[in-house]
Amino acid sequence: MARLPRLSIAGCPHHVLQRGNNRQPVFMDDADRVRYLALLGEAASRFKVAVHAYVLLDNHVHLLLTPSDGAGLAQTMQALGRAYVRYFNDRHTRSGTLWEGRYRSAPLEGRAYLLPCLVWLDTHPARAGLASDPAGYVWSSHGHYVGQRVDRLITPPEAYWALGNTPFAREAAYAEMVRTGLDAPLARALARFAQGGWPLGGAAFSADIEKDGGRRVVQRRPGRPKKSADPSG
Repeated sequence: MARLPRLSIAGCPHHVLQRGNNRQPVFMDDADRVRYLALLGEAASRFKVAVHAYVLLDNHVHLLLTPSDGAGLAQTMQALGRAYVRYFNDRHTRSGTLWEGRYRSAPLEGRAYLLPCLVWLDTHPARAGLASDPAGYVWSSHGHYVGQRVDRLITPPEAYWALGNTPFAREAAYAEMVRTGLDAPLARALARFAQGGWPLGGAAFSADIEKDGGRRVVQRRPGRPKKSADPSG
């Protein structure tokens, strides 16, 4: 069965997942991570994509991105993927593919899911056992949002600015969201929809996405579709 085209909606946040082939490591050390983020910044700036958040794990990456037009997300991820593979193969004296096929991307209804997705990314290293808490993991954008450092790669979304009237108020409010965490069904939905590349939002949001994207946006049940009844009997 042919693969559905990936959805890329201008002005809409997207939860992006990129894995190493066969879940192999895509970062060998901190120098690799620094280079990946630099290349991400270059590609995103070139194709006018806002980078709201990132978390780099050993064998995969999660990003929260908003393209300014329908082509920007794919252009950014393609440029980033190719440039990083060239760098990685040259530096580590290897050849061949690095990424597991295509990246996955799930458009999000920003009002309901953007901040939860931000929290999900920040808490991912702790869930994976890589840190005792989000503040203890430096390879995510968490430090920027809680005032630990300034990350020039990051463009905070409007939903973050609405958390308070001062930097301290916003940082404290967001830190409390991370401390509280997400309820289990919401966390599972964010993970599942990113993995499947399906939009996450309400019925009206999905209808708009289907209209703009030109493809179905609801996952079909497994198995063959049922045949319609023969009207002739």
